[in-house]
Amino acid sequence: MSVDVRPCASTEELADALGVISQYFGMEGSVEGAERFLNWIELDRMHGAWDGDRIVGGAGAFSFDVSVPGGNRVPAAGVTVIGVQPTDRRRGVLTAMMRAQLDDVHRRGEPLAYLWASEATIYGRFGYGFASLNASITLPTEKATFAQPFEARGQARFVTLNEALDLFPPLYERVRDLRPGMPSRTHAWWETRRLSDDPARRRPGQGPMKMAVLDLDGAPAGYVAYRISPGIVGGITTAKVIVVEVIAPTPEAERELWSFVFNLDWKAAVECEFLPVDNALLLTVANPRHLKQTLTDALWVRLVDVGEALKARALMDASPIVLEIEDAFCPWNAGRWKVAPGQAERTDEEADLCLDVSALGSVYLGGFSFSDLVRGLRVTELRPGAAVKADALFRTDARPWCPEIF
Repeated sequence: MSVDVRPCASTEELADALGVISQYFGMEGSVEGAERFLNWIELDRMHGAWDGDRIVGGAGAFSFDVSVPGGNRVPAAGVTVIGVQPTDRRRGVLTAMMRAQLDDVHRRGEPLAYLWASEATIYGRFGYGFASLNASITLPTEKATFAQPFEARGQARFVTLNEALDLFPPLYERVRDLRPGMPSRTHAWWETRRLSDDPARRRPGQGPMKMAVLDLDGAPAGYVAYRISPGIVGGITTAKVIVVEVIAPTPEAERELWSFVFNLDWKAAVECEFLPVDNALLLTVANPRHLKQTLTDALWVRLVDVGEALKARALMDASPIVLEIEDAFCPWNAGRWKVAPGQAERTDEEADLCLDVSALGSVYLGGFSFSDLVRGLRVTELRPGAAVKADALFRTDARPWCPEIF
């Protein structure tokens, strides 16, 4: 088919492009919805696919920077709202949009693109690699106790939206220093998307968001945002506390915030949908088998500029490694790369490992190792022991995490 993919040029075009994905969530695109979306995205970062005068696909990207191992921030396209009209599937629309979008990301000088995949089988063919896990938990109230009892030193207090807008972002940034994979949040994102974009239709059966800050040693030490899903049967509560986000730069502050949540009255369980896979709860609660932790795939990462992306990421003081990168969709990345701390340069040296760029996306944030991918038949060792050598170079202290779907 002949499809013309280009950036949206008006709010009306944006509404039509957003409408392609909105229908899958039981909604319709609207100018009002498009205007709200413009709080978070530049108009020209939303691509529409036209078949004549009809928009048949949409693909957007937020202008993020993402935390990477070592605490650096790397410009990244936060790919979002990808959709094709059901009447136009299998006609090459998605491939055309991915081509236009990744070319645009490359022109903008963003070394990375990353996303949450609605369908896990879609994005690997465009060079995205499964890069992180997300943990969700459900803990019954009677099991919400700690393995080691403690006396809380801090004090939690509820805050207003304006107070949260002042107190939450610095705490979030401190955690971004420690945790790869976390995207930047503008003031508009905090105000109109994360904290106050909370209409009842977006939280069926749940109450409004409650926000609390933990004060410890005279300063804010962390925060929690949660909702209550009420319920009662036969005079006995079935209510759940739905934790939206717990952010704390220290283990002590995180434990005190969870203690605050566990001690909320008149509930049957605590649930949280977004936690790091290496979250501390498994070790801090007294009954880890009752935590009912579920793991799912989360971030998918695409290196758009291999050299710049690798130079921006901290590497350990270990022997260099030579990678033979295959990249059919963005061929400017293909070839041999010699990688060492602060260095990622093309080379004619013999390669140690051969891998598709999607596999490099899987290890980039530290979610998986080269050895994991060798066992998964996604990386080929060209020299014995090369995967272990590469793992030493790419080692990280924290697993990647993204606390929200974008």
